[in-house]
Amino acid sequence: MAKRQSKPASSSSDNKVQPLFPRQSTGWDPLGTGGEERREQSYVRTVKPMSAGQALLMQAIKEHNLTLALGPAGTGKTYLAISSAVTALEKGEVDRIVLSRPAIEAGESIGYLPGDMNEKMAPFLRPLYDALSDRLGSKRLKAMMADGSIEIAPVGYMRGRTLNNAFVVIDEAQNCTYAQIKMLLTRLGWHSTMVLTGDPDQSDLLPGVSGLSDIARRLEAVEGIAIVRLADADIVRHPLVASMLTVL
Repeated sequence: MAKRQSKPASSSSDNKVQPLFPRQSTGWDPLGTGGEERREQSYVRTVKPMSAGQALLMQAIKEHNLTLALGPAGTGKTYLAISSAVTALEKGEVDRIVLSRPAIEAGESIGYLPGDMNEKMAPFLRPLYDALSDRLGSKRLKAMMADGSIEIAPVGYMRGRTLNNAFVVIDEAQNCTYAQIKMLLTRLGWHSTMVLTGDPDQSDLLPGVSGLSDIARRLEAVEGIAIVRLADADIVRHPLVASMLTVL
């Protein structure tokens, strides 16, 4: 009987499990190239309000050291807050910008992310990078983050700090508990401005856990604090966004 020919040995690469999404050696850079050239070419130098509510918010930020901006998605809460922060920094009114938001997964479980703290937080902080890039351009933003003029940090890293001569923006505050918001508010130091933004009706926390509505209600009685409530009429995204929010 003829001897059966043995199958050629498979290469070592065939025996290894290949990842679906291979990690780059340098990690994902939210300020890197790859589609960012268009944003860099047309960054916004000046920002103007597009509704009465937005005008009220921008004026409140100028006149108060602490402002709470509450409203539905698409009303420009985060964008206007960051634009005001950049304006204050460029005018020399503050020495730095500190941006923070909670690392809460929006109803999904994305598991453990690889990389260091900056790489792990990048997907959660991407909306802040986008707003800053629109206002400054990605090259200038990279330089300002490198020299410490702009700092982006998760809420958990804000405890114990005193933020003097800074413009602080706390984004997605509806995903913070009462204790977390209280901790963040008490970080406010001398010659600083703080803006909290959030939509109380769109929290990713369990019902009753978000502290934004309770905090806003209590602070309305405090002189020197502005509570600005934006409405569907202030939405500046696609007109369908406002229409959907009336039925969802």
